[in-house]
Amino acid sequence: MRKIKITLCILSVLSLVFITESFAQRGMRQRGNTGWGSRSVYNRMYNPATLESIKGEVVKVDKIIPLKGMSYGIHIMLKTKKETVSVHLGPAWYFNSHNYIVNIKDKIEITGSRITYNGKPAVIASEMKTGNKVIKLRDENGYPLWSGSKRK
Repeated sequence: MRKIKITLCILSVLSLVFITESFAQRGMRQRGNTGWGSRSVYNRMYNPATLESIKGEVVKVDKIIPLKGMSYGIHIMLKTKKETVSVHLGPAWYFNSHNYIVNIKDKIEITGSRITYNGKPAVIASEMKTGNKVIKLRDENGYPLWSGSKRK
């Protein structure tokens, strides 16, 4: 009889543990935990103090995964009068959901933060102008617009 009481007691405690765990609220994740969020390691590379504007012609459009664990983003090589520079535009899902398209030979102007990425100069874009269209990617402080309007 004593063994039955101990077994029932253990089962009761275990069931309470599992029930409370099933009702526990899980932490919020950014859209599929893509790594492009406002507090990500990658986003902290953006520095409003190094903001600059560059004009040029797109010579390459491809995908990039800036850091391990991130979803892929849109990357271009922009040929200016002085250099050809790597430009990180933002997560591909954001561009796809807004039907933003960048093609080779497009003449565009990029405003963004100059960084060093893999030992080479690069720009994390905050705004892209193509023709008479302006595409905002980040606010004046570098907060990514794809992260939504809720800031903490």
